[in-house]
Amino acid sequence: MDPFRVPFNRLKPVFEKHREEYESAALEVLRSGSYVLGEQVDAFEGEFAAFAGTEHCVSMNSGLDALRLAFQALGIGPGDEVVVPANTYIASALGVSLNGARPVFAEPDAWFTLDPGATRRAVSEKTKAILPVHLYGQSCDMDLLCRLAEEAGLSVVEDCAQSHGALFGGRMTGSFGEAGCFSFYPTKNCGAFGDGGAVTTNDADLAERLRRLRHYGMDSHGCHLAAGWNSRLDEIQAAFLRVRLRHLGENLAARREIAERYLSGIRNPSIELPAVREGANHTWHLFVVRCPARDALKGWLSGRGIETKVHYPVPPHATPVYRELGIGPGDLPVTERMASEILSLPLFEGMTPEQTDRVIEALNDFFG
Repeated sequence: MDPFRVPFNRLKPVFEKHREEYESAALEVLRSGSYVLGEQVDAFEGEFAAFAGTEHCVSMNSGLDALRLAFQALGIGPGDEVVVPANTYIASALGVSLNGARPVFAEPDAWFTLDPGATRRAVSEKTKAILPVHLYGQSCDMDLLCRLAEEAGLSVVEDCAQSHGALFGGRMTGSFGEAGCFSFYPTKNCGAFGDGGAVTTNDADLAERLRRLRHYGMDSHGCHLAAGWNSRLDEIQAAFLRVRLRHLGENLAARREIAERYLSGIRNPSIELPAVREGANHTWHLFVVRCPARDALKGWLSGRGIETKVHYPVPPHATPVYRELGIGPGDLPVTERMASEILSLPLFEGMTPEQTDRVIEALNDFFG
């Protein structure tokens, strides 16, 4: 690899750092003869529930399925509405619309997360739930959102795909609502070596419905009680995730160190640094800056061998998928402006201080 290039992310160091543990986990599964819904899945679900501070964890084959099945298990479907942040990955909205319900997009706040005031304005008589998305690794304001949900009689389904280990008021994201939906895609702070997802909950009945839905709607007696899916986490991915979870604290500490280096070193007035919400921690799944000359900045960094990405260039409401909602240009101006200004900087476990400093130097030298 070019020693002067700074990649956006590298996953191999995650494996190399604990190679023996991952290889041992893989061999244990291969030699067990049990490959679906076995001991590794049971163990991981118990460990992850304890980590999240919930009574139950039901693993699935992706973060999207975690969302989709959570809404299905809550009985949210055709004729219902769910308030969804307008600036998020499309999977958040798909978890709603794949059940036949309608996502109602609300603007973000200064922390890139669902704005409680905009959420309140988006609630109608058809609203059944709120979907806070803890974007980029930082929690939404769960005090205000949960209070709003309680007043309006709404469910809260948390999208925790990017917030493994994020706290609000000392509580883990994924423990506030009826359901917390996680992704274990490889780039996540607690990522598998393939796809994976899970739902955390304190509701035993909801957990049981989720277990049935992920396995063809079948109960423990072999009776199919619902039209379910095949959405099971593989044993080998569960074994890998147990290793990742054991070392998640190391990963978060490394990411925090890089983020703090960015926060203290970037001094370009044309670049807006991410804010950290009072009473919350940030797990820095992504380090997202804002710049009115975003495209010029991205090109400038690329010319210096620094890879960046945009999360996300097209908000869900502006895609052909949701054209039928009739949301036009200018209807969600805060989201649209963010989409034109945001840029994610390199940040990964194993990133060296020298690489971080190269990014900082390039940013401070930019005049756009």
